[in-house]
Amino acid sequence: MSKRFDLLTIYGIVFLVFLYAPVLLLPVFSVNDATVAIFPLKGFTLKAYGQMVNNPALLAALKNSLVVAVGVSVVSTAFGLLAAMGVTRYKLPGQGPVMSVIMLPLVVPSIILAVALLVLVRQVFDIPLTLWTVAAGHILICVPFSMMVLMSRLEGFDRSLEEASADLGESGWMTFWRVTFPIAMPGIVASLLMCFTISLDEYVLAFFLSGLDQTLPIFLYGQLRFPQRLPMTLALGTTILIVSTIIVIFSEILRRRGVQSTKPTGL
Repeated sequence: MSKRFDLLTIYGIVFLVFLYAPVLLLPVFSVNDATVAIFPLKGFTLKAYGQMVNNPALLAALKNSLVVAVGVSVVSTAFGLLAAMGVTRYKLPGQGPVMSVIMLPLVVPSIILAVALLVLVRQVFDIPLTLWTVAAGHILICVPFSMMVLMSRLEGFDRSLEEASADLGESGWMTFWRVTFPIAMPGIVASLLMCFTISLDEYVLAFFLSGLDQTLPIFLYGQLRFPQRLPMTLALGTTILIVSTIIVIFSEILRRRGVQSTKPTGL
C-alpha cells in the first residue's frame, strides 16, 4: 500500500512540475536584465514593468479587455442564473437536449467556433467587427461556465425558505430579491469572477471577431514578433498570470461555499 502511495505521489509531483514549471518561469524571466529568456540570469531589474505601464497601446488594449470582461461577466451571469433556476426548479420538456446545446461551446474547438461566428456575423448579418462582436462571442462561451457554477449553488438551496416567503405574502419578485438572491450570492460572485477571467484571457474568438480595437491577449501575441519587446511581454504575461490566478482561486473558494447545503442537518 505504501509503495503504491509513493508511486502516486511521485507521479503527482512530476505531473505538477511538467504542467506548471514553464508558467512559473515567466515571472523569473520578467525580472531578468536581458532581452532573451535564457539561463543564467543576467541580473534583477523591473524596467520591463516600467515599459509596460508607460505603453499607450498596451493601456488601450487593457481598457478594451476590461470593458469587455466586465460586460461579459454581468450578462453571462444573468443568463446563467436564469438558466440554472429553470433547470433546478422545473422539469422542462426537452431539458436534456437544451442543456446539451447550452454546454456545446465547452466541447467545440475554439477555432471552429470562431470561424463559424465570423461567417455568421459578416456573411449572414453583415455586422462590422467591433468590441461588441467580441463580447457576444465571449458570452457564448461564458454562459455554460456560469450556469454550472450557479447550478451547484441552487441545487443545495432549501426551497422551503421561498415557500415561507410566499406564505407570508411576498410576491415572486420580492421573494427572489430578499431570499433567493442573498443565498445565491456566493455562486453569483464566483460566476462573475470566473466569467471575467475567461473573457480577459480569451484569444481565439477575440482575434477573429475584433476589428481595429485590440484586446489585451491580441496585443500580447502581437508583441512576440519583436524580440526587443520580449521583456515587456513577459512582464505583461506575469501580471495577467497573477491577476488570473487570484481571481480563479477566489471564485473557487466562493463556489465551494456555494455548494454547501442550507438544509438543516438535524439536532
